[in-house]
Amino acid sequence: MQYHRSSNLFKEAKAVIPGGVNSPVRAFKSVGGTPIFVERAQGAYLFDADGNKLIDYISSWGPMILGHAYPPVLEALKKSADKGTSFGIPTALETQIATLALEMAPNMDKIRFVNSGTEACMSAVRLARGASGKEKIIKFAGCYHGHSDAFLIQAGSGAVTFGSPSSPGVTKGTAQDTLLAPYNNLEAVQALFSEYPDKIAAIIIEPVAGNMGCIPPVDGFLEGLRSLCDQYATFLIFDEVMTGFRLAKGGAQELLGIKADIVTFGKVIGGGLPVGAFAASNEIMSYLAPDGPVYQAGTLSGNPLAMASGLAMLEALNKDDAVFGRLEKKTKRLHQGFDSVLSSSEVPYQINRLGSMISIHFTDQPVIDFETAAYGNNDYFKKFFHGMLKHGIYLPPSAFESYFLNDALSYDDIDNTIEALRLVVKEI
Repeated sequence: MQYHRSSNLFKEAKAVIPGGVNSPVRAFKSVGGTPIFVERAQGAYLFDADGNKLIDYISSWGPMILGHAYPPVLEALKKSADKGTSFGIPTALETQIATLALEMAPNMDKIRFVNSGTEACMSAVRLARGASGKEKIIKFAGCYHGHSDAFLIQAGSGAVTFGSPSSPGVTKGTAQDTLLAPYNNLEAVQALFSEYPDKIAAIIIEPVAGNMGCIPPVDGFLEGLRSLCDQYATFLIFDEVMTGFRLAKGGAQELLGIKADIVTFGKVIGGGLPVGAFAASNEIMSYLAPDGPVYQAGTLSGNPLAMASGLAMLEALNKDDAVFGRLEKKTKRLHQGFDSVLSSSEVPYQINRLGSMISIHFTDQPVIDFETAAYGNNDYFKKFFHGMLKHGIYLPPSAFESYFLNDALSYDDIDNTIEALRLVVKEI
């Protein structure tokens, strides 16, 4: 495949956009080469600026759960656009999508729409702090909750140490209110509560991690977090920006049978448009302005285009909840095919999967947290990524990202992907 036009477009972009991209992973820094510039997408396929057709396994990092350019979403979007693009005034659409989202998501009474997953997680933590009167939070190394200062913290020398800023511009004072623990390590969380029993406002976690590859929770981990939160009067926040309305109609809460106190949403809930949301019980949400003292606002929150698009997407998922089973079967087929190919090679690998999320890690060690995810052989990954791209398969350009399958993928697409891997393995 040729990428001359994408290469030229990237050069032009770098002259006016930092790094040539508006989100770092798109720059191909971890895999090398020139990023692909997309012109359009349809169903399971991307069509790039050089005329190449690619089978897409990122689905815009999750929201295109029913495929690109899904007709009911486009129709709703066009109808809404004809009425105007933004008002900064309430619309009935906001109530409609809020009602449906709360019907689908268990254990939640009220929901507030915002403009991104970052904003949703930032607001959820502020709400937890305001409602609890405590200041510290626990997050897990490798979990990404957006680029708000409180989340850009890396682990120190041990699980019970304060975090340190992992980006310039994040203050040490902010870092000191974020406590770090390894994912899937309940003992480390227990140690943090023992040291700060009256100071922890919330635990925030991806119930199924997607930003160190796909890493499901081990048995008893989320149940243990729920128990600790109950014991210490701490809020449990599920960041379901990726998993919400994807792993099941009610997201990870439904699939895994764990109740969170606050849940954040994004991706699917906007049908592909910029949107986020956070939800909780009546009691917790009563602290949120204008009802309570915890302030949060946004001129574009509840934007009619995003609300129309998201409502159409949720209505489709609500009417056809068999989609989650179909996606799981397709993801299992991909898993089994990859396993069959790689098991007959000398390449070390681990495959993690839950629902329609999956990732390959080139290591012989089980991948259960950020540390073990980092054991992966990045040279193998670079060859794998570019080899698959050469055969028309677009995968996440980072070893630390989950794949997101969409329902438009056919079994022929999946079988072609497996056959592509068979050819690529010979070159790794």
